[in-house]
Amino acid sequence: MFFGMGDVHFRKQHAIGNYIVDFCAPSQKLVIELDGSQHLEQQEYDKERTAFLNSKGYKVLRFWNNDVMNNIERVLTVIWDVLKPADG
Repeated sequence: MFFGMGDVHFRKQHAIGNYIVDFCAPSQKLVIELDGSQHLEQQEYDKERTAFLNSKGYKVLRFWNNDVMNNIERVLTVIWDVLKPADG
């Protein structure tokens, strides 16, 4: 499944190594993870996972599910700020 933000296309449930990320824009090397309460109990795993993704050149943005549901404008602004060119 794909969705786009400008000219950037994201894949949902994208495999990178042994991990499945929530959303990935491969052309931008950007991963977006949506975290629910279960992530409070797996912080070490998430840390290792993020380190692996970073080692492969990916930038990882994490958002709480609550932020997505209640403040989607802020979430989209953060994503867009990462995606937009430095000069734009």
